[in-house]
Amino acid sequence: MKIPFVEPAICFSVFAMTLTAPLTTQYVYRRIWEETGNYSIAPDSNVSECAKNKSSPIFTFQEEVQKKVSLFNLQMDISGLIPGLVSTFMLLSHSDHGGRKFPLILSSVGALANSAWLCLLSYFAFPIQLLIASTFLCALCGNYTTLLGASFAYIVDQCKEKKQRTLRIAIIDFLLGIVTGLTGLSSGYFIRELGFVWSFLIATMALTVNLIYILFFLEDSMKEPSSQNVSISWTEGFKNLFYRTYMLFKNNSGEQRSLLCLLLFTMITYFFVTVGISPIFILYELDSPLCWDEVLIGYGSALGSVSFFSSFLGIWLFSYCMEDIHMAFIGIFTTMVGMAMIAFARTTLMMFLVRLPFLFTVVPLSVLRSMISKVVRSTEQGTMFACLAFLETLGGITAVSTFNGIYSVTVAWYKGFVFLLSAVLLLIPAISLCAVKCISRNAGSYVLLIQEESSEDTSDR
Repeated sequence: MKIPFVEPAICFSVFAMTLTAPLTTQYVYRRIWEETGNYSIAPDSNVSECAKNKSSPIFTFQEEVQKKVSLFNLQMDISGLIPGLVSTFMLLSHSDHGGRKFPLILSSVGALANSAWLCLLSYFAFPIQLLIASTFLCALCGNYTTLLGASFAYIVDQCKEKKQRTLRIAIIDFLLGIVTGLTGLSSGYFIRELGFVWSFLIATMALTVNLIYILFFLEDSMKEPSSQNVSISWTEGFKNLFYRTYMLFKNNSGEQRSLLCLLLFTMITYFFVTVGISPIFILYELDSPLCWDEVLIGYGSALGSVSFFSSFLGIWLFSYCMEDIHMAFIGIFTTMVGMAMIAFARTTLMMFLVRLPFLFTVVPLSVLRSMISKVVRSTEQGTMFACLAFLETLGGITAVSTFNGIYSVTVAWYKGFVFLLSAVLLLIPAISLCAVKCISRNAGSYVLLIQEESSEDTSDR
């Protein structure tokens, strides 16, 4: 019996990703700490020591470790950039006529291989430089963005009614908040009680269950895959992927094309800042004056994940009294305030309190995704999600690489500079959103026309 719900696959994948990300950062931090100098680590500790006194010799040492870790993360991100971009775009574009399960399966295989390799790496203490090679190979299979893009397209295939589609997407955001919050809260205890090897093994087991579910239990959302796949050559098929993206913009009028491009630009610039700064949080918390241990880092991750749930509630409440674009403005400006505040956080209490402005961080992403879907025909949704996933992959990896590089250069003289820079960069999507508001007034009638055509296509089917 096949199950027509992709939500379990998303939950397993998000659990593994949320658990693996802080584990990998802290494991790399520990390994580089041990390999850089002669400072010992307590046998029962799974994180490095931390000095708060600037006159201590270990203080200068830990600054050097911070630089090396951020540069190593930069190398890992760059190694997965090109293969991740190519695989994401090709897999999601091909899924329009080849089915959604294939990108789901392939990206899950890549995540499983990476998690299994982390188990072996931590158990046998292989050189951590091998992580760069494994990142490159696993990116060829796609990444988390590939799986999420395929999942959204899967839901679009099933939900022909606008309200039903919105509800399913809102449920996914809600589930993301619950899973990431609980996993982040418990990740520190996983490291402290089980160590890195067993923690990586738990993530591997979750990804194994996820792959089994997709392979044997998940129903394909496309009942009748296109028969043209047999007669079309690989060259023609590759050309068709780019042709569909080209037509996505060509089919729209001048104003509508400008609106679509501005919405994409707004979403990606906001995505660039919020995703790029995320891994810096852990490095910032590990270093002085905070010197957080693995449990406090888990608490911080859990508190940050509350934004998924609070953003869902915010969208539900704000939708009764304001337009989508105004909700996006609220999310951007509150996130900007949070970035500026965190640059001056010097105590554990302050670090927890400055998470409050981030409660609506996810609102702009959800709202902008909805706004983009409203200006695209129903027959172009798959291509649109492929385009979004491609831009998110490019923006995400580039952002993480950029912010890691900036942090490695500025950590010695001012650790909070990268957060102040993030607050300033958020002015770009805010200004872009103002331009969207101006253009949307003139293009509003065209959006209604697109929605009417989409509803007619649905009724015909």
